[in-house]
Parts: sequence; structure tokens; C-alpha cells
Amino acid sequence: MAVDTSVDFTGIHFENPFMLSSAPPTESESNIMRAFDAGWGGVVTKTIGLHPVVNVYGAKAKFMRTSADTAQVSMKKRDNAALHSSWNWELISDKPIDWWVPRIERIKAAHPTKVLIASIMAGSGNDKELGHWQTLAKACQEAGADGLELNFSCPHMDRKDMGSNIGKDSVLCSTVTEAVKEVSTVPVWCKLTPATADIVVEAGACFTGGADAIVSSNTFPSLPLIDPETLDFEINVDGYVSSGGLGGPAILPMALAKMAQLTNAFPDKSFSGIGGISDMSQALSYFLLGCGTVQVCTAAMLDHAIGPNVIKRLNEQYKEFLEKHEATDGWHSLEDFRGLRRNRVVLQSKIRRPSTSDYQGGYEPVEGYAAPAEAETHLGAH
Repeated sequence: MAVDTSVDFTGIHFENPFMLSSAPPTESESNIMRAFDAGWGGVVTKTIGLHPVVNVYGAKAKFMRTSADTAQVSMKKRDNAALHSSWNWELISDKPIDWWVPRIERIKAAHPTKVLIASIMAGSGNDKELGHWQTLAKACQEAGADGLELNFSCPHMDRKDMGSNIGKDSVLCSTVTEAVKEVSTVPVWCKLTPATADIVVEAGACFTGGADAIVSSNTFPSLPLIDPETLDFEINVDGYVSSGGLGGPAILPMALAKMAQLTNAFPDKSFSGIGGISDMSQALSYFLLGCGTVQVCTAAMLDHAIGPNVIKRLNEQYKEFLEKHEATDGWHSLEDFRGLRRNRVVLQSKIRRPSTSDYQGGYEPVEGYAAPAEAETHLGAH
């Protein structure tokens, strides 16, 4: 049997499980068209609101790099530095819903077999605001969007009833999701913030409201570093800065920890993973924890804005992985190994301790993290 790189996720058929996440790479019709031409299985639009927003002056996003010799992390470009993370303080799309509707129609007409998910956001403080969610949902699905992603995770919103402030409130999570599900004819995904005490609580509330999937993690709240020479933040406007979102390689272990919490709490539900993905090795961690799709942002931004080389690499590596394990394990598709390592994430108290003969009650000859050979040398010197 030939390997099958396609997936069915929340009732939607994907040519492959790799998506561009809602972010700068998906801010325009031309970018999304290019992304589909390059081979991405799905794209989530930049978050759409009813009205245009005004972003901060100057740069909206920058990349932090680290040096192997000094471990310095900085946005400053320099030789022999590796990508550490991305940092942004960009708001949702500055184009309103009436700008997006005809573009969604054209994108789907040009790429009927590709998956286009519309990310939407409104307030949640009253019935009028809940009606705005419904207006956005109906407009996007009628234009041809295959699904809806509710943005409960944007870390830059000052309003208490928008973005990540919804994602920190289980009641709002459930209420907004339920309002959208009342009018939706397509699957509804909820994208949650990692900046909450227990993401399982908010995910449970979304599922109670009828969500078809949870998307995690959005960027982690953070600040840019202060330049030791100028004593200014490395990105600022008139010397001022606000909290922004950290993404890219630096958040991969943290995003995986959030995902493990979610998939262990809800093993029969659907999840899309985000955070630090640039090749199959990282995507595989999400799949093995139980994700049915994964989403990419930072790596794509650094690769011609929409990641043509990233998706080429992902598709090639995914097929090679399946072909290898078809021969050794009989795997033919993602469903054959999805969630295979989910139950390996346990409470710390469940991890094996040393045997009685190996444990010396805190009086081991090796102190701290000293290597045994080094410790013996020091002991012999005395």
C-alpha cells in the first residue's frame, strides 16, 4: 500500500497536514495564493475584524538571534548567529471584512482543493459584540472559507474583552464559541493563549461551547531586550514599548508542554500545533503528542515571506518518514502514529528513581553537576 500524506482534520480534507498560521505571511491575497502554489496544505488568514485597525509606527516584527561563542541574544544582525526567536507587536489585519470577502472568494476559486481557514476576532462584552462574531463568521463561510479560527490569543489587545483576554476567561471562551457555533456551517477552531494558569480549563470551556478543535500555542507574552549601548529597547517607538509576542525556535519546548497538557486531558479531541516548526523533526513532536495538523509562521517569514523552501522540505521529509516506517512498522498515514507518545508525558512523581543501592541519601561523592571523572580527580588531589 502506498503512503498517504493527506489528512482529514475536523471533517476537512487536507492534501498534507502543514499550514501557514494566522500571521504576517497570510495578510494578503497574493501571499496566500503564493503559499498554495508552493504546496502548503492549508492557510489561516490574518485575523479579520469588522473594522480596520491601526498598527504601531515602524517595524511590526523582528527576529532575535544568538551567538554560539557568547550566547548573546539580540535583534542586531551579525555574522555566525543562529535564529533564536521572532518578536512581534502587530495587531490583527488592518483590512476590514468587506475587503477580505471578495479575496476569500477568489482564493477558493483558484485553489478549490486547498484549505482556507478564516481567523476572526471581535469583542465579547455584550450581546452586540457577540453578534459581531456571528457577522464575521457568516461572511467568511459564505465567501467560501473551509473553517473558522476564533482568535482567543492575540497578546497585544488592550481591551479586556478581546484577544488573549478572552483566552484567559473560561466563561468568555465558552460563550463566544457557542455564539459562533449557532451560525456556523463549517468547523470552528479556537486558538488559545499560552499565558493562562491552566490551558486545559479554557480548552474545556471551548469544547463545551462546541469547538471542533483547539489551536495552540500562539506567541508567548514578552518584551524585547534592552540594548546595553543605547539603553533603549531594541524595538521601540519614541522610546516606548509594550508587551509583544515571542515565537519561533525558543518557544518549541514550552509549546509542546502546553500541547501535552491538552492532548492528555482530551485524547479524543482535535488539536493543531504551533510553535517552533521549520522541519519534520519539530512537526513530528506535535504529531506524536496527538496533533492532526501543524502550523508554521517564523520559519516561513524568513523564507520569501510564505516559506516555499520550508513547505518543500516538510513535504519531502514527511513522505520520507512515512516510507521508512511503512517498511519497518506498517505505517501508511498520520493516523498510524498520531498520539503515539502522548501517554509518555506523566507526573514527575511517576518517573523512576534510582534503586536503593544507587541512592546514597544526598551524600554522593559527586557534587552538583560535576562529571564523575572530574570529581575523582579533585578528591584524589586532597
